[in-house]
Amino acid sequence: MTTDDNLVTQATAGDQESFRQLVELHSRDIFRLAYRLTGSREDADDVVQEAFLRAYRSLHRFDSRSRFGTWLHRITVNCAMDHLRRTQREASRREPAEHEPILANQISFEPGPERLASSGQIELQVERALGNLSPIERAAFVLRHFEQLPIADIGRQLGSRTSATKHAVFRAVRKLRHELAPWMENQDVRTA
Repeated sequence: MTTDDNLVTQATAGDQESFRQLVELHSRDIFRLAYRLTGSREDADDVVQEAFLRAYRSLHRFDSRSRFGTWLHRITVNCAMDHLRRTQREASRREPAEHEPILANQISFEPGPERLASSGQIELQVERALGNLSPIERAAFVLRHFEQLPIADIGRQLGSRTSATKHAVFRAVRKLRHELAPWMENQDVRTA
């Protein structure tokens, strides 16, 4: 029996310290996933908190035939997708102020001169492009290209068939290429 299995058994029996230890063991990976899915530290914090809360409330339904980390991973993806959908609905309902940029997550990605020279600039552009994907496309892309999960696992986490999952990854890649192409062309001109 693994450490997770022992802790889950104890936590299910009411031992709050065991659940706290599960949180400590998995919080870094879950935050990383949530951050990649949401693109924001604040949003990732909210998603992590919600994921652990849902896991705690549903611990009695955990099927010990699977790994706790995998189960928690799926809960986190679901929480992040719910959060992204809610954020998109709220953003579409409100009118942006004249001076406010119109971006999916309402964050300005305009870099300063020192950032243009840094390698982190491409990360900002990718994050901006990721913010323009639908929640399902973003989740599929992140799980495939950042988490390096196989399509079948992604489909299970998203609750979709293999063909739909492949199509979501394909659409995300196509949209990202389209969004990043002008920026990449500008980078080629500057470095030439």
